[in-house]
Amino acid sequence: MPNKLEADSLRSILSGVKRPSRYIGGEWGTSTEQKSPDALQVCYAFPDLYEVGMSYLGYQILYSLTKTFDYVNVERVYCPWSDLEESLRISATPLWSLESKSPLFQFDVIAFTLQYELSYTNILTILDLGGIPLRSSQRNDSDPIVIAGGPCALAPEPLAPFIDAFCIGDGEIFLPKIYGTLKALKGSTRSEK
Repeated sequence: MPNKLEADSLRSILSGVKRPSRYIGGEWGTSTEQKSPDALQVCYAFPDLYEVGMSYLGYQILYSLTKTFDYVNVERVYCPWSDLEESLRISATPLWSLESKSPLFQFDVIAFTLQYELSYTNILTILDLGGIPLRSSQRNDSDPIVIAGGPCALAPEPLAPFIDAFCIGDGEIFLPKIYGTLKALKGSTRSEK
């Protein structure tokens, strides 16, 4: 189970940004309840601002569906605006998930949705701010598996150096199998996954 960032540290950082509500979570239908400490820790990452990602229905459907899996703890993160990005870089604080305020590098899986090409640089921003090496080849066994799906996964080549696995098709169909397999392989080496 990921460790939370300290409340005082978060309060200090968020007091200097324009819209802190983007980064605190607590919306209706979300939960900070962890199913079990050995569950697969998944963070859904939308590579755009909170306001853009929250309006995307597919993201909401996959989040709600994944919450029903008893072997997965799921959380969310969105790309920060430049004011928070600057604060995180200055304070050397990693980007965190909305639900538990856990640094991204502590998750088992970071799952990106690829809705449009203009968000690709935001994927790199999220990885960098989250303390995850940008290139798959630089990641080791303690780093999260980075997966991506959505319409742009059909043309994955521009992101191939940065994503460990692309998912093509309807997430509602393949996510139970992918997460079940990753849960069974939890603790294995990266090459075994």
